[in-house]
Amino acid sequence: MTHLWVRAEERDNEARVGLTPEGAARLIAAGLTLTVEDSAARAIPIEGYREAGATIAPPGSWREAPPEVIVFGLKELTEDDTPLVHRHIMFGHAYKGQPAGQRLLRRFRAGGGALYDLEYLTDEAGRRLAAFGYWAGYAGAAVSLMARIARAEGGTCGPVSTWPDAEAPRDIVAAALDRQGHRPHVLIIGAKGRVGTGAGDFCEAVGLEVTRWDMAETAHGGPFPEVLEHEVFLNCILATPGVPVFVPETAKTAPRALTVIGDIACDPTSDFSPVKVYDAVTDWARPVQRVHADPPLDVMAIDNLPALLPRESSEDFAAQLLPVLLDLDRIDAGAWARAKDLFQRHTATL
Repeated sequence: MTHLWVRAEERDNEARVGLTPEGAARLIAAGLTLTVEDSAARAIPIEGYREAGATIAPPGSWREAPPEVIVFGLKELTEDDTPLVHRHIMFGHAYKGQPAGQRLLRRFRAGGGALYDLEYLTDEAGRRLAAFGYWAGYAGAAVSLMARIARAEGGTCGPVSTWPDAEAPRDIVAAALDRQGHRPHVLIIGAKGRVGTGAGDFCEAVGLEVTRWDMAETAHGGPFPEVLEHEVFLNCILATPGVPVFVPETAKTAPRALTVIGDIACDPTSDFSPVKVYDAVTDWARPVQRVHADPPLDVMAIDNLPALLPRESSEDFAAQLLPVLLDLDRIDAGAWARAKDLFQRHTATL
C-alpha cells in the first residue's frame, strides 16, 4: 500500500501545502495511507486532515519514517549533508546548475532516495501538470509595484508579509498609485503563461498600461532595448537553455526609464538566467536589492512569492496536483516515471 507523508515546511515564511483536507479524503478513499505532519504555520488547519482520516505526526518526523514512505513537501529541505533515504516529492531546484541543488542531489545519491521534482511532473507533451505560477505572477507584480511606489517616494520597499486575500495587495497598490498620481508603464515577458497571466491580471486590476510580450516578441534573441524604455519590467520566463538575456549587466549604467525589475521567475544562480544585473534572491524582510544607485535600479527576486497568498495558492495548486497524486500507486509509470528518469540522469552526471 502506498504511504504518502505530507511534511511540515521547513523554510521560514512558508504557510502553503500541496494537499487540502478534501484531497486527503480522496487519497484515503482511493486506498493510500496518509500521514500529515502538524504545522503551526500552515494556512490550512490540521483538524481538517484529522477529520479526513489522516494520521497526524509531529513536524519533522518524516526523518524517522519507514524508508518506503513517500515524503511530500513543497519547498526545499533544510540544507545539510544528511543522506536522504526516502522518495521525496518537492520543488528541488536542482537541475539548472544551482550549487544548493547539486548538494541536494548528492544527499539523495548517498542515501539511495529519489527526487520527484514538482517542476518536472509533466504530461506526454512536456506540459507541467501543476504549478503555482498564477499566484507567483500576481504576488510578484504586487511587490514589484510596491517597490516602484517606494522608489518614487525616495525610498526602498519595506518588509512584506502574508495577505489575507487577493484583494488586499490590489487595494494597497491602487490606493498608493492614486495618491502619487502616476501609473508606470509595465512590460511583461512571458505574458501568455501562468505567471505572466497572474502578473498581467494584477497590473490591470490597479489600472496600469501593460505591454505583453511572449515568444513571438523575443524570438529574435535580443538585444531588447524596449525593456529599458519601461519603468517596470516583470520577467515571467523560467531560466532554461536557449532563453535570451533580457537585461544584460550593462543595463545598470545604460540610459533607461527602467527603475524596477520584478524577476518573478527568480533563478539568479542559474547559468541560464535572463536577468544579469543581480546574483542572489531577495526575501520578505528585504524584498528588493538596489543594484545601481544613480539612477536607482531595484530588483525584486523573492523565490516563494505564492506564499504571500498561502490559502489561495495552496487550494489552486492542490486541485491541479490531486489527479497526479491519485496515480501514486503507479509511481513507475506516466508523469512519475518521467520525473524519476530526469532525477537519475542528473545524479548520473554528479
